[in-house]
Amino acid sequence: MAKKQTIATKDSDIKREWHLLDIKEKILGREASKIAMLLAGKSKPYFVRNLDCGDYVVVINAKEVKVTGKKESLKTYYRHSGYPGGFKTEKLIDLRKRRPEEIIKEAVKGMLPQNRLRDKMLNRLFIFSGEEHRYQDKFKQKL
Repeated sequence: MAKKQTIATKDSDIKREWHLLDIKEKILGREASKIAMLLAGKSKPYFVRNLDCGDYVVVINAKEVKVTGKKESLKTYYRHSGYPGGFKTEKLIDLRKRRPEEIIKEAVKGMLPQNRLRDKMLNRLFIFSGEEHRYQDKFKQKL
């Protein structure tokens, strides 16, 4: 009887697909976890933790994502410019007016593994506040 061997995944084995997600009227956390799974490639049979196996994800209608409870007025985002006194805070309601794409990006970033691959995964995430996006040619039309 022949022995079965596990075949190690190589960069050449990775096949990337494109996914279009419309998150209009959907819950932020639930959708962010789905996006993180697609970016990491954890549903693929050849997934390995040390390679970037994920797909491309295009998110539309980011400005119309919903949050539950009192998060709209209580959730706070923090950033620092790197200079003394450069610490800034911003509520979710204000960030939604200024840059709604950042809400999705921050939620997904927190759900990805904190390692060297996270930035590569986030580079394959494209977020648009409205319906329009520039990646129509990437999605095959079903007839």
